[in-house]
Amino acid sequence: MNQTRTFLILAWLMVATLLWMQWSREQAAPAPEAAATAQGAPAATAGSIPAAPTAPAAGSAAIPTAPTAGQAVPGAAAAPAPASAAAVTVTSDVLRLTFDRGNVVTAELLRYPQTREPGSAPVALFNTDPAHFYAAQVGWVSSTDTAPTHEAGFVSEDGGTDYALGETGDSVSVPFVWTGPDGVSIRRTYTVRRGSYAIEVRDEVINRGDRPWQGFVYRQLAKVPPVARGNWMNPDPESFSLNGGVWYTAEHEFGRRKFADFLDDGGVNERGTASWIALLQHHFFTAWIPEAQDETTISLHVDGGGPRSPHLIRELGPGVSVAPGQSAATTARLWVGPKLVGLIRAENVRGLDRAVDYSRFTVMAVLGEWLFRLLDFLHGLFKNWGWAIIGLVVLVKLALFPLSQAQYKSMAKMRKFQPRIQQLKERYGDDRQKFQMAMMELYKKEKINPIGGCLPILLQMPIFFALYWVLLESVELRHAPWILWIQDLTARDPYFILPILNMAVMWATQKLSPTTGMDPMQQRIMTFMPLVFGVIMIFFPAGLVLYWVTNGTLGLLQQWWLIRKYSEDKPAKPAKA
Repeated sequence: MNQTRTFLILAWLMVATLLWMQWSREQAAPAPEAAATAQGAPAATAGSIPAAPTAPAAGSAAIPTAPTAGQAVPGAAAAPAPASAAAVTVTSDVLRLTFDRGNVVTAELLRYPQTREPGSAPVALFNTDPAHFYAAQVGWVSSTDTAPTHEAGFVSEDGGTDYALGETGDSVSVPFVWTGPDGVSIRRTYTVRRGSYAIEVRDEVINRGDRPWQGFVYRQLAKVPPVARGNWMNPDPESFSLNGGVWYTAEHEFGRRKFADFLDDGGVNERGTASWIALLQHHFFTAWIPEAQDETTISLHVDGGGPRSPHLIRELGPGVSVAPGQSAATTARLWVGPKLVGLIRAENVRGLDRAVDYSRFTVMAVLGEWLFRLLDFLHGLFKNWGWAIIGLVVLVKLALFPLSQAQYKSMAKMRKFQPRIQQLKERYGDDRQKFQMAMMELYKKEKINPIGGCLPILLQMPIFFALYWVLLESVELRHAPWILWIQDLTARDPYFILPILNMAVMWATQKLSPTTGMDPMQQRIMTFMPLVFGVIMIFFPAGLVLYWVTNGTLGLLQQWWLIRKYSEDKPAKPAKA
């Protein structure tokens, strides 16, 4: 097995992996037609309560038992109503939010236009349209008392309908209130801070009645899965990343589920602390983050059972018990924004950085995280993500140079002995077994390692695939320009210049690689490999193709120099018959 055959196997492995990744994106897209709920779906309905926490001992001060199985949490609402006339608008420097009935119903990300076109509308994460329904909801349930669900009538406490963060203020608070029977009320306050996508949501239960009140808060995210657009020639960017739910608890750690698998992969019923839940999409996400000490129960539901029904991820808890004349409060954060790694880490929430979903595989996710850190460091030096990618290639090449040197030294020796290998091929004709044995004997005698160059290629493949996900997932690179015609590194090259350059580099690399010992079919396949890779690269993000072109160009120059260094002026003479 010579160097070129090894490259061929790895190249076909790469093509197969890329095709599998494209197939996975297509399979992830929900079908537009409704379908029956999968047999593996949990028995509980979309609105039922997850397993109840254990009741406290008699005389315990605090947490009530959870509602009984018959006490239902409302679903997302099959036909969500549009915002009422009493809708409240809040504007900060990064968000414009609309509230109705005490819930966020629309959210615009003011610093993220939908396209690069001037005047483009900002990205919006929530939607009241039933066909594209998406909402963050919070409510209360109780098995013993009246409690306001997310469908209850929370109203603006001070009557205001338009709030804005002033030029000098650091935050703005918006209060809502629900008044129930028996003197119980709940005051809900949303606090939006400057430069932050994390909204503080505080519910305070005030009991002015004459008996204790007990209830559980629940927070949920509900969304109708998007219908995939585009095709393999013009793929939908939303299909690149995970569209679905993720969650975390200190006890069970990280979980993820595509919308298509919400029920097919079985129910979820996880209790724990230091928890959070989220819905992910390309470049953006929403999440509920309770206080770290709060115990919650996480569950998944499909409100209606079909693929175009609202899919919910819910946290139930904590519970409160409020004596007459007393009050109790529970606080959580609602993240509505981009997957900005720096701001996510600033929230100091355990595991929340996994919302930046570099891969379903932990090893690749960790590698992707380190690659992004290195890219971010280089971006700080160059102030340009394109040059940061090129800088990453240089660093990788320097790190792998000792291995590459051994690889090209082996290749130089193989080129030197090509005439003798060709002579062996002519001598043994179609007897492949004898030819292989003679060739391996020659390698052994001349101390040539035919697989010595595999390791650098094997080490670069994980880097390539990890970088693939980093470039697709990192909102920091969204609409980021490089130079001249490349004005968005996360979009494909509009003029296909980089893919064409990649084909040229691969072709030149092949010409420097020894092919003696390969049968004619393998040589023809190798001839078409640059074309195959060039076509595949047409649909890749420009940043990824830039990485591969730079990597290939430096490798070509390195190979040319090292082959000249380790080759003698004349190839080895053929042995006498």
